[in-house]
Amino acid sequence: MSAAAWEPVIGLEIHVQLKTRTKMFCACALEYGAEPNTHTCPICLGHPGILPVPNGKAVEWTVKLGRALGCAIAPRAVFHRKHYFYPDLAKGYQISQYDEPLCTGGRFVVPSHDGDLEVGIVRAHLEEDAAKIVHVGGAGGRIGGADHSLVDYNRAGTPLVEIVSAPDLRSADEAKRFLQLLRQTVIELGISDAEMEKGTLRADANVSVRRTGEQELRTRTELKNMNSFTFIARGIEAEIARQIEVWESGAEVVQQTYDFHADTGALTPRRTKEEAEDYRYLPEPDLVPVEPSAELLERVRGELRELPGARVRRLEAALDFETANGLVTSGRDRLYEAVAATGVDARAAANVLMNQFAATGVAPDAVDAAELAKLVEARDRIPRAAFLEALAASGEPGFSADRYLADAALTDTAELEPLVDRVLAENPDQVASYRSGKQGLLGFFVGQVMRETNGKANAKVVSELVRAKLDA
Repeated sequence: MSAAAWEPVIGLEIHVQLKTRTKMFCACALEYGAEPNTHTCPICLGHPGILPVPNGKAVEWTVKLGRALGCAIAPRAVFHRKHYFYPDLAKGYQISQYDEPLCTGGRFVVPSHDGDLEVGIVRAHLEEDAAKIVHVGGAGGRIGGADHSLVDYNRAGTPLVEIVSAPDLRSADEAKRFLQLLRQTVIELGISDAEMEKGTLRADANVSVRRTGEQELRTRTELKNMNSFTFIARGIEAEIARQIEVWESGAEVVQQTYDFHADTGALTPRRTKEEAEDYRYLPEPDLVPVEPSAELLERVRGELRELPGARVRRLEAALDFETANGLVTSGRDRLYEAVAATGVDARAAANVLMNQFAATGVAPDAVDAAELAKLVEARDRIPRAAFLEALAASGEPGFSADRYLADAALTDTAELEPLVDRVLAENPDQVASYRSGKQGLLGFFVGQVMRETNGKANAKVVSELVRAKLDA
């Protein structure tokens, strides 16, 4: 039976580390890349008798995220203890939220070619992150095959928001696009760097399949430890194929957790997936309920700007969907609008930003739009090497495009024509070969002229001039 006879059902659990100055329940500083176990205290190490104190900024930022996700903000949210035993959890439980989270019942709109995809947000709750386990030896830094493991408690207690989507996604591509837009939303709110490479954004995928037309959900599995959007999409595709094969063989899918190995495309089972009762949740007796004030709710509402999804649709009218979506999810759309506002060709500005500029790795916020607009306008007159060099330097303080504009390519045919005549006269054999059918030699002549001008001639103009003389 073909894969078309099956419908994937996908939900995501996204963990976002908040970039507060201190941890969730203690005053230890947060510093990525610090020496292991140098930012710890009795509270985040789980010593007996400790008393946690909530981070007010983390609560505020979670409310802000909830508003952006269209969630209802609970008038009263309760912290719970989530019990499990693992070396990364010193207390033997994690302070999280269970049946009374801060944010519930939201919706997140993801634009696409053929309309908007609306993804339900079941909840967004606040908790503390676990410590980081470093597996030494073996392959890929995973527990399987490791010689031993080390624990870094610097991460323990970091404020963490878990966003749980409804199972509204129907393909790996939809999941990828949802995550990309969600990440950009989180970044623009200013609450997290949301970098998957650093672990400040992590996503697990709950995947099941059912026959097309079925309404009931079948057994799901969870994919973990995927550190890029591309790997997440590939992992989901691999798990969908595996489950279809299992069902069509007459067997049943077992609810468990898998690792996806991006280098081999293999899925490795880790453990049987837990249910809520396995964690023995109970209200945290050392913390009072969180009750967001009306003033906080109103202030957060006023801080929200136009969301990324809405900007994709607005920019799509002047560009196309793929370009608009790429600009927004890469964080370059505001720079694009500022450059286009100077009067340069909007499509050209978008193309430069999504291609040559993107390759430089320059932060869009560091660029003077007016100076970048000068480069975009002169892109066909500046030698390519100078243009790329200018883009790479465009984020430097005090950058000016004028120095690069002075290197404008030579386009005057009256000045170029004598150079072309000399190159042709000096290479009679190649001229004869070209005229006998070896038209690939055109590049040879263009290269000779470019060398004569030290690369400053406009290659397109030179090519047209050489071709006209050879074909005369």
